[in-house]
Amino acid sequence: MIQKARREYEIAVVGAGMAGMAAALFAANRGFSVVQVGGPGGIGFSSGLLDLLGVHPVEEGWRLSDPWAGLDALKKDIPDHPLARLETRDIKAAMEEFTGFLEEEGLPYSSFLDRNAEMVTPLGTVKPTYAVPRTMWKGVRAFREKSPCLFVDFQGLKEFNANQVASVLQTAWPEIRSVRISFPGSEKTSRVFTRPVAQQMERREIRERLADLVRLRVREGETVGMPAVFGFRRSHEIVAKFEEAIGAPLFEIPTLPASIPGLRIKEVLEAGLRRLGVRPYWQVKVSEVVRDGDGTFLLRLDNGFARHEIRARALVLATGRFFGKGLYAGRDRVREALFDLPVHQPRTRAQWHRRDFMDPRGHPVNRAGLEVDDAFRPLDETGRPAHESLFASGSILAHQDWMRMKCGSGLAIATSFAAVKSFLEMRG
Repeated sequence: MIQKARREYEIAVVGAGMAGMAAALFAANRGFSVVQVGGPGGIGFSSGLLDLLGVHPVEEGWRLSDPWAGLDALKKDIPDHPLARLETRDIKAAMEEFTGFLEEEGLPYSSFLDRNAEMVTPLGTVKPTYAVPRTMWKGVRAFREKSPCLFVDFQGLKEFNANQVASVLQTAWPEIRSVRISFPGSEKTSRVFTRPVAQQMERREIRERLADLVRLRVREGETVGMPAVFGFRRSHEIVAKFEEAIGAPLFEIPTLPASIPGLRIKEVLEAGLRRLGVRPYWQVKVSEVVRDGDGTFLLRLDNGFARHEIRARALVLATGRFFGKGLYAGRDRVREALFDLPVHQPRTRAQWHRRDFMDPRGHPVNRAGLEVDDAFRPLDETGRPAHESLFASGSILAHQDWMRMKCGSGLAIATSFAAVKSFLEMRG
């Protein structure tokens, strides 16, 4: 059956990843009526770290300690990069508003503000990132000071290996060691998973039993690093209580996907956006978009059980690339999935990839995406905006390789801020 929309929304956001969530947040904060449509997005697979710009130039592998100086260089070197189109003050405002919202919702983040932090990854490497969950901040401090550290993992947990982390870091961080223990209640099982462990960690009796096991293994003066499984809600409070129980500073380390810190962001954003009045249609597919003569968008939605029609004055396309299904690769070219907008890409499929898979320059297809104007409106074949009120944000944008440049979250958040700001200015 078809359910007609009760009213016209001012902004429709298509996409439920980081860019889609950020666009919905910024639009709702500015008083717009907002509807958000999209699949599960990729936030749950993220580490929970908020990168801004960590590497530039990528072909030289320069790790940036100062992301702001890196952005200045980016504007000169790759002027078409989406972040290069933005004023520094707008990027700072976007990051501040986004992290401020997370803190208000019970998920505080920490940052040096004027420089990147260095955070341990589940592979034992160290990556530059702009902001980390407060539950991880003491790990940033411990690595910076090279203070004694104990890494702890759980028997049967495949997503985090303390011995591997310690082995890889040993040269750069000499006073570290690792230990493996059984998570309470899993002594007779061969496999444990991050999600049920995080749920169990919200129970006080489980935390107390685990704290007893960890406390016996901690030496004086050590900081303890453990997999990021300290609950889904109010994790910073759970970590603080656990620190008190073991008598040592503690920090979480991201695990391989599915990442609990990523799921925390997802849950906080979903709940917070609802409270702001955003109308969600998550796990729903946009089957068709019609641009009416009055300039509005009519979206037809289908979740397999019912169809809906909603109308919006503006649309933010935050559908991502191939993983998010905003782009798809045909036999001859890369296409945009919803409007069939022109996609910036190599001329032929043979040019998508370089001969060397590990080429330090990356692969040309990784920079495929939508060309936009300074208002972040996608361009048509003539180089003009495809629609006055159609905007795009996040990884679907061209001229960026977010994974290699360590700029994924910053790209999503800042360009979503810019798209909403452009619509606000057009509205007068």
